[in-house]
Formats: sequence, structure tokens, C-alpha cells
Amino acid sequence: METSPEITSVLRAAVEAGRWAPSVHNTQPWSFVIDGSELALRADDERRLRLGDATGRQMLIGCGAALLNVRLALRALGHEPVVRVLPDPDRPVLVAIVRAGQAVTADDDTRLLYAEIERRRTHRAGFTDLPVPDRLLRALAARAGTEDAHLHLVSSEAETRILAQITGAAQDALSRDRPADLEVARWARRPGSGRTDGVPATGYPREPRVTRPHFAQRDYAHGHPWGGDDDQFFSTSTGVVAILTTSGDRRPDWVGAGQALQRLLLHACAHGVSAAFHTQALENPHLRAFLSEELCAGRHPQMIMRLGVTFDGSSAVRRPVGDILDER
Repeated sequence: METSPEITSVLRAAVEAGRWAPSVHNTQPWSFVIDGSELALRADDERRLRLGDATGRQMLIGCGAALLNVRLALRALGHEPVVRVLPDPDRPVLVAIVRAGQAVTADDDTRLLYAEIERRRTHRAGFTDLPVPDRLLRALAARAGTEDAHLHLVSSEAETRILAQITGAAQDALSRDRPADLEVARWARRPGSGRTDGVPATGYPREPRVTRPHFAQRDYAHGHPWGGDDDQFFSTSTGVVAILTTSGDRRPDWVGAGQALQRLLLHACAHGVSAAFHTQALENPHLRAFLSEELCAGRHPQMIMRLGVTFDGSSAVRRPVGDILDER
């Protein structure tokens, strides 16, 4: 059966939305295939961190975030997304198959989130002292819950210190591990680079300012005098610390965590709140297990983040659609 030009156009728009998802070090570990009336989302294992993400957990979280963008795009453009996640055990890189289903009218929440897809940015410094309203934090937790994840808002000073110290210890260990350090450096873009992936040299502060408690950042500069000095990097508030968790810890849970993460990030962005991520401790199985038992009530931590207000006017880069889309 021949696919209508309208459906093809909608699927292409969904790919455009999908490519703006967040991913560790902006690796963008995904590709898409439009085959008739179906859109396949695939994990690009060549972009997986071999040392920092041996299981592919972070890769699938990124793909899950891209899947959420695809779902929002289809619904915003008038079609119910019909999704099969990890449909073929014999094809482990096939994350999802999505079809544009029956005609629907997008609700206000869908339109709100869809409008934020290209505006959302990852922050890599402290936040301003402007508070994140409790009502918004509850709404973010509710958004995560719609994707079967739980957003644990860390309110205890002791828990915040534990997370900060574990993040610092994990970062120190990574900086002493030369292969792991070089793996991060691979995704650091030099000033003036024309690359369309990785972390730009202006995407983190040239001279990091210490927050209290301090959450260590990745060393993207790698000994070079790189980094930005915009006003967005001068703030020193830690912000609100949170852990995104799931009840299970298998591939479907990782994809689901990515969808939950992106849904709450887009809602936060719509209300002027950004997120900074700290995944160093989650790349260490022993530290991740400790956090699960001590801070997450046995649930599995998938992302550690700080939420806050910043005046980030930076631009983001993504690979062009032609590099990630195959049409058959």
C-alpha cells in the first residue's frame, strides 16, 4: 500500500524533532529509517561510550528521549503515535517502531512540550538564586510518573552532600583513568569546530565556580584553556537536586527512563527551568548500587540532575537530518 505524502511529511518532521533529544556528551546515538508508513528508531552503537557505557544504558536513555520527541511530534501534527518498543530481540539496536495512527487533536500539554523541543538546553554550571517553585517540582515528578519512572527530589542536606561527594569521587577516579579520560575528550569540540556532535567549547565555564555543596563537572577542556565566560556561568547556586529512578533495570526500563527524562525536561524548559546532569557515579557499578540501596529505596538510579534557573542563550548543535535518516 502506497504511503500518502502527508504521512511521509509527518514522519520526517518526527525525525527532525527526535534529533534534538539530549544524550550523554551530545553523542546523539541514534538513527532513523522511514519505510512506508513506519518510522524505525535505531541505536547507533558506534556512538556508545565503550568504557563509560559498557551496557548501553546511557545510549538507550538517549534513544528513549528521542522517542518521546517523536511521539510528541506525531501527536502535535495530528496523529496518534502507535509505538512498539524493542520489538525484535534478534535486532538489539532496533529501539522502536512508530506508526502514525488515527487522526487526533493535540492537547495543550502536547503543544506546550512540542514547542520546547528545540529550545531545551543542558546546563553545565551553577544556577541563579531564583527558586524553583514547589508546584513545578511536583509537576515534574508527575510527568516522570506518566512514563513509569520516579523523580526523587532530594530535600535532605545530608543526601545532597552524599550525592555531591560521590559525584566528586567518581569524577576524580575518571580523571585518573587515562582511557576513560580520553573517551570523554573525544566528545569535546575545539573552539571554532565545525562538528555537529559533542560538547562545544563554549558549553561549560572556562573557570568553574564552586557551588555549595559542589557537584563536579566533566573535564571537557582536558587541559586546554577552553570554556565560556558568559553571564550564565557566573551563578553559584546548586539548585534542586533530583534522581530519576525506575523499578527495573533492563533495556525497556532504560528506554522508558529516557522518555520520562525528556518529558520532565521539556516541561521544566517551558517554565524557565534548566537541568545539569551528573552521570559520573552512575557509570561505576559499585557507586550506582550504593545509591540504589542508600538513597533510592532499592530503585535503580538512571540520572542524577540539578534543576534551576539560568539565563542560557546558547545555541545547540545536532547532526543534519540527512546524516541520521534513511528513507526506503
